[in-house]
Order: sequence, then C-alpha cells, then structure tokens
Amino acid sequence: MDRQILLEHIAVPGIETFDVFRSKGGYNAVAKVLKELSSEDVVAEIKKSGLRGRGGAGFPTGLKWSFIDKKSSKPKYLVCNADESEPGTFKDRYLMEHLPHQLIEGMIVSSYALGVNTAYIYVRGEFKYIIGILNKALRETYSNGFLGNNILGTGYNLDIHVHPGAGAYICGEETALLESLEGKRGNPRIKPPFPASKGLYDSPTVVNNVETLAVVGPIINMGGEKYASIGLGKSSGTKLISACGNINKPGVFEIEMGLPVEEFIYSQKYCGGISNNKKMKAVIPGGSSVPILPANLILKTAKGIPRLLTYESLSEGGFETGTMLGSGGFIVYDEDTCIVRNTWNLTRFYHHESCGQCSPCREGTGWMEKVLHRIETGEGRSHDMDLLVSIASKIEGNTICPLGDAAAWPVASAIRHFRNEFEFHVAHPEIVKIKDHGSIEKYT
Repeated sequence: MDRQILLEHIAVPGIETFDVFRSKGGYNAVAKVLKELSSEDVVAEIKKSGLRGRGGAGFPTGLKWSFIDKKSSKPKYLVCNADESEPGTFKDRYLMEHLPHQLIEGMIVSSYALGVNTAYIYVRGEFKYIIGILNKALRETYSNGFLGNNILGTGYNLDIHVHPGAGAYICGEETALLESLEGKRGNPRIKPPFPASKGLYDSPTVVNNVETLAVVGPIINMGGEKYASIGLGKSSGTKLISACGNINKPGVFEIEMGLPVEEFIYSQKYCGGISNNKKMKAVIPGGSSVPILPANLILKTAKGIPRLLTYESLSEGGFETGTMLGSGGFIVYDEDTCIVRNTWNLTRFYHHESCGQCSPCREGTGWMEKVLHRIETGEGRSHDMDLLVSIASKIEGNTICPLGDAAAWPVASAIRHFRNEFEFHVAHPEIVKIKDHGSIEKYT
C-alpha cells in the first residue's frame, strides 16, 4: 500500500521545470505513443488499466474516450477540467502547482488518442498563480518540440491553451464548463446530446479531470495491465486524497486503492489521527457534496466489514449507511463539531453557487439554508427536520446537473445520522444561542 505513481518525484528540486521533469522520464510516454502506437492502441491501454475519472463520478475513462465521434468532420477537442471548486478538495491544485508537466504530458497522449489538435485547460479563476505556472510549463514544452506543429517529427500537431474561469462552482460540471469556455454564461446543458458528439463549439469533445489526465503518461509507460494490478478490483491504481479538518497532518496523499479508512485516518504516514487527542465524530470522504458518515460507519460498513478507500467499499449500504469516494476531499470532524452549523454552512455554499436554471435547485437550496439557519440560531421548529428531508428529496434527481444532488445529499445524510443533534437544537434554544456552542455532547 505504499505505491507512488503521480507523486513519485514530487520532492525532486525543480520538478516543475521541463528539464528536471524530462530527466526523470517525463515525456517518454509522448515519444512512445507518437512513434510506436496508434490512437486505438492508446485507448485500449487506458481501458485495460481500469482508470476511472478522478473528478468525482468515477466513470471508466477509456470507455468515455471511446464515445467520441471520430467520424465527425468537425474538429475534436480535449478539455481539462481544472475548475477545482469542491469544498475540501485541493489535490488538482497541488498537482498543477508542483507537477505541471505531468498534466501536460497526459494531455498530449490523450489528445493523440482522441484525434485532437486543440486542447484547453479550464482553470478555476481563483488559481491565478497556477495559471502562470501552467503557461510557463507550456512555453517550455513548445520550445522543446513536444507541442506545436510536427511534434517530434511525427506529423502530429497539438496546441494547448489555458483558460481562466470566473469563480463559479457550477462550471465544474462539464457542460457548464463548455458554455463558459465558449464565452457564455456557465449554465449546464440538457443531455443528451453528450459532449462526445456535441461538445465545445458543437464538436466532439472529451472533458477529463486534472488527476485523470495526469496519470495517463505513467499508465502508458507501465502498461494498462500493470496499472490494473494495483489497487483493488474495479478501483484500480492509486488515488490522490486531500485530507483536512480536525486531523494532525492535513495535506495531499497518494494512496493505493483499497487502503483501510481507519489506517488512513490514524496512521502517522497519512492523517496522523485526530488533533488534540479528541474522538472522531464524522467524516465526509469525497468532498462536501457526498453524504456524511458517523465515525462507526466510516470505519466499518453496517455489516461490520472494514471500510476501504475504494468506490465500492465506501458506497456499500447505499446512502442509508454508505457514501461516495467522490473527488477524494476527505473532511474529518472531531467530537466538538456542531453538525447543524457545518450543514448550514455547506447549504449556504450550494445556495450561493446554484446557477438558478432549475426551480428545484434555485428555490430548494435557499429554502434549506433558511430552515437550517433558524435551527442553528435557536429558532427551530419541531417539524423542521422532516421538512428538510422533504425538500432534499424534491431537489435530488430533478435538476439538469448534479448540483442539486450535491446540495441535497449532505442535508439528508446529516439528519439521517445526526437527527438527535438537530432535535437538541430545536428543544434547547437557550443553549444554541450561545456563541460557539459546538457539539451537543457537552450538554447531555
């Protein structure tokens, strides 16, 4: 469980530069595919690897690539989704800051596989300093003959452009991102048609996450079958986890899929346990949009089986007793955390970030924020918990894009697992009105 693929050379001085990255085997995958493999061969290797999208959905990458309409007479596009706006998630920023050439290499290989001659990196607008890092790395790549016309004398042409976003969470959704990239308001599109047939500029397009594209080069170098042998079952390879909250060692960790959650939280190699020697109360393991789980259910499933960092293990039990790996934004809460306050804070975020296109999301997120605010400030009503569950159920599955689900799941799961805390807020307004009242346990 100590495999490092993406972060193998992260500590090498100057690894963000072309020369140092090249000295560590960087861009070997580009030379290999352009000179030895067909585009179909590359897609086949990615399928063999079992690589799944690292942005949150976990859809098989090779299968997604195979959907692109190569028979279309229109240009094909590859878009890197670097609009990392999910609360609790910061692993893509880490990759771009320290290993920009790892991403660029993966984009070149992926573009060749997809028949793409123009690619884009859509970067979250707040990552202004990273835009400079990426542009510097791109200039180095062009000057060394790995981008532009006739790359390595093979006749293959590719240009990559960096495009800054404008600070909208909704643009993390691939079709809203494409609308924004075209210069329009970032509203999600109704699907179908899917981007593989009608994406950027109404042309065949693949949108992949930063981490997904960054691991393409290593997969080509080691071979798809070898990559598939790492990890556990359909959760192959390694995964970057950005851990934060009440832990001793917050940061970005590369774990081999299948690592026990308990080991990840308490091992000195990873999170180092709960800070200040407190007890763990709950964990949101995949970014703020996935269901929260109490300590007992994040460490073991309802069947008593140790929970693992895989897509399958975390979702064991469905949303009743399970959650999702998502983007790998691992947020840990200690015993003093007020679940009501944190849920209200998340709902404020989703209400603010809703594009307003769909009524259930536009109205529902604001309604949930209002109800949670009154519970948190000592004005709650006895029926508010059932009301919140009802609102969440009417948002979930009834919007054009998954932002509605992302807003509904944290609320529904918080009430499912911590209803007693919500009820305490309603029953004891005199305590709730105390600033920084924290967890209810100290009063019960």
